[in-house]
Amino acid sequence: MDMSLARQLAKLVDQISTIVVGKRSQVEDSMACLLAGGHLLIEDVPGVGKTTLAHTLAISLGLRFSRVQFTADLMPSDLIGVSVFERAADKFVFHPGPVFSQVLLADEINRAGPKTQSALLEAMEEQQVSVENETRPLPRPFFVIATQNPSDQLGTYPLPESQLDRFLLRITLGYPDRASERLLLAGTDRRHAAQQLQPVMRPGELEAAQAAVLQIRASDPLLDYLQNLIAATRSGSWFTEGLSPRAGIAVLRAAKARALMAGRDYVAPDDVQAILPQAIAHRLTPVPGSGRGPVEQVRAMVEATPIP
Repeated sequence: MDMSLARQLAKLVDQISTIVVGKRSQVEDSMACLLAGGHLLIEDVPGVGKTTLAHTLAISLGLRFSRVQFTADLMPSDLIGVSVFERAADKFVFHPGPVFSQVLLADEINRAGPKTQSALLEAMEEQQVSVENETRPLPRPFFVIATQNPSDQLGTYPLPESQLDRFLLRITLGYPDRASERLLLAGTDRRHAAQQLQPVMRPGELEAAQAAVLQIRASDPLLDYLQNLIAATRSGSWFTEGLSPRAGIAVLRAAKARALMAGRDYVAPDDVQAILPQAIAHRLTPVPGSGRGPVEQVRAMVEATPIP
């Protein structure tokens, strides 16, 4: 195991945590999601640092960043781009939209209509977009951080299950603790401070780290444990419907990313347990009468499932 990579990733988390204060576990989850090649959904109220997290992450990795404010009248062409006839060139010229970036912040994604959400879905899943019968590849790495308002707020469209399933992890930032909020109140503007940061990793190094995640070992007992957890979701005792095989693969990738960040070349049960609520709660609905939300239900299921 290359410990220098783990130290570099720890330095990266440290730097982001100087801007996004008091949220180290969420910063670690965001990095694990990126390393695993997934996309991140942040569900929270406005003003708790979602945009700052996305921007600081992009700066610290030297990645091109763009932000799209999703609204009810946002069209797919506003996201993907459009071909415009240029008289001087006597031809149509494609003008790429903000999706052609390496870190895309899709702000308030559930305020846009289904057609625009579907356009983003193709970009997330296929790493490409289709414009006027032509397929255009997106930059690599390509990482979507989408924010979602609570569903009880006005003017929101619930994300369909198929799109929720495309997000590897869902996290919430929540309000800061008292000490962290004092730092925010007494310190400089966090977005301005983020602009002064220097990249800790370069895009090429990030892609090498993503490749290293695939080399992390998962033993047979570990896979047995993961399958037991997946089977528990399908038993009907905890959730109305269970996890798909694709979701199980996603959990394993995220757990491997956490192992890499910890400097190990193998996945431990702790890695699976630490990432499981963020990786599967948004894909599941607790059985009626459970009295728990999805995250609490996942944690209760983990406690009831023995490690082989």
